[in-house]
Amino acid sequence: MESFEEMQSRHRKEQKDLQGRITQKKKGATKKTRKGVNNECEELERQLKERQAQEIASLDGDAVPGIDDVPELDEEVSETSANGIDANGVDNITDTLKKSSITETAEAEAGQPKKRNRQKERLARRAAEQEAAVEEARREAANMPDEKEVERKRMQEEFSSRNLQEKQIRPDGHCLFSAIADQLSQAGIPLGTEAEGLKDDQRYKIVRKAAATYIEGHPNDFVPFLDEPLENYIHKIRDTAEWGGHLELLALAKTYNVEICVLQNGAAQKIEPGTENKLETIYLAYYRHGFGLGEHYNSLRKAP
Repeated sequence: MESFEEMQSRHRKEQKDLQGRITQKKKGATKKTRKGVNNECEELERQLKERQAQEIASLDGDAVPGIDDVPELDEEVSETSANGIDANGVDNITDTLKKSSITETAEAEAGQPKKRNRQKERLARRAAEQEAAVEEARREAANMPDEKEVERKRMQEEFSSRNLQEKQIRPDGHCLFSAIADQLSQAGIPLGTEAEGLKDDQRYKIVRKAAATYIEGHPNDFVPFLDEPLENYIHKIRDTAEWGGHLELLALAKTYNVEICVLQNGAAQKIEPGTENKLETIYLAYYRHGFGLGEHYNSLRKAP
């Protein structure tokens, strides 16, 4: 069974981890999402405090007053009562009871010290320790580097060194395919006959279909990397807003015979088409921290 010290250590780690998550969520929030993110963070803090308080209560149990909590009878009252019965009978019993009542009332008003409630003291002390741990976690989280800003700075340096200019792509599940469509258009490589007449923000559909078709036609190259049936995967890539990744980049590099260079956080990853006569090298920017929805791809055009 977990000891109190082990529980304290775990609680402090949970509080620190939560503050780190909250800080990153707030730093990644936009004007539109800030209110929802703040509400979510407050709810996460409330849930953690409530759960940890329940764990402490379960470990300690409820305090039960012992026999020592019951006040002892005044010895003088007992002796006087006994003497009254022997000497004067019933009248003296009445006088003795009156004196006893007056004495007890006076002592109560004088303020006899109450027995300490050690259970409440322990809970209060631990609550104070938890609050101190939360505050420490907040300070540490505030001193953590802004991952979004660090990533942005490194990406800008990489863009400048390669003479590239970023084209913003709408941050949704189609961003990889939209960025590829923009890059192919910039390179003068046709997407296919079905792309004729489509608006720019709809051209991702052709790229999605191209990736799905290639994967479907070369199952042995992709099935070992899937954790679901191939048919299900093909459907999600072709017909839904499922996010694309390395497998889709590989399929598209081979479909359009291009080298895809993905810049991410100061590094570059190249996906080759596997042919000697590739048509072009196209560039994408990949972000992990820069957008509220998570991972995101932008198109990188050649700077004028």
